[in-house]
Amino acid sequence: MGSILAGIGTPTESAAIGAIGAIVLAMGRGNFSFNIVMKVARETVKITSMIFMILIGASLFSLVFRGFGGDQLIEHFLVNLPGGDVGAFVTVMLVMFLMGFFLDFIEIIFIMVPLVGPPLIGMGFDPIWLGVMIAVNLQTSFLTPPFGFSLFYLRGVVSDEVKTNDIYLGVLPFIALQLLALFIFWTFPDIISWLPNLIF
Repeated sequence: MGSILAGIGTPTESAAIGAIGAIVLAMGRGNFSFNIVMKVARETVKITSMIFMILIGASLFSLVFRGFGGDQLIEHFLVNLPGGDVGAFVTVMLVMFLMGFFLDFIEIIFIMVPLVGPPLIGMGFDPIWLGVMIAVNLQTSFLTPPFGFSLFYLRGVVSDEVKTNDIYLGVLPFIALQLLALFIFWTFPDIISWLPNLIF
């Protein structure tokens, strides 16, 4: 993160540094082998292919959607909502929160953000602040049933004595904390903007 913020390296180069660090740690613990490298490489190809397929599908969807004037329709809808820019922002946040119940955050980012981002920025919202608000909102998609990834991870490591319903109920306070964080960031936007303003 330091190299990215300082402008020394790109995210890809910084990821390579992280990979080298992981290799050094694995060697230090005596867990490094060619088989592990091949397994990691295969998993990396799978995840990268999945993300690119989603990106291609989202790009095609956006292209067709824009071709039929859908982006102008959404912009017109947001601009004419009751409550002005506040009403538009709350509506977008609510729709993203509900989409998080059924879609992965990657799909939401690639499909929805390019459609609603420009109109909201055009209404005067700071792009950095808006990006952080969307990111915090999308964090709840890891927790919201039925398709929250964190719920599946937890289901995989706990014993059979812990029921899935108990896991669903257990994440409710954490979802509430995420929503409280969104409210705090809305009330005190300088919490988000002071560090970028200080660095850049």
